[in-house]
Amino acid sequence: QVQLVESGGGLVQPGGSLRLSCAASGSISGINAMGWYRQAPGKERELVATITTGGGTNYADSVKGRFTISRDNAKNTVYLQMNSLKPEDTAVYYCNIRFYVSGYVYWGQGTQVAVSS
Repeated sequence: QVQLVESGGGLVQPGGSLRLSCAASGSISGINAMGWYRQAPGKERELVATITTGGGTNYADSVKGRFTISRDNAKNTVYLQMNSLKPEDTAVYYCNIRFYVSGYVYWGQGTQVAVSS
């Protein structure tokens, strides 16, 4: 069993920055990927960024050059540094972890990000 808890969301002005954190607890072992997804009102949940145990990353085209994903394996924590935020980034951001061998996926409860002046 794995639990994920996101933090760091809030209200920020366009062009501002936020840093999201997601701490995982429980049975964390083996090869896995942690990621951030987001869901805006009336839209489907979409991938933002993922990072593997070894540090390989993948980003949605809409956030490339603005967002940076990182992880601290010792703390089982993944981060999302969001710069140059746009109103279109407004959404609930969800953290997840996917285990490669078992295929199991766990999700956090989400943290709200609002970009508005």
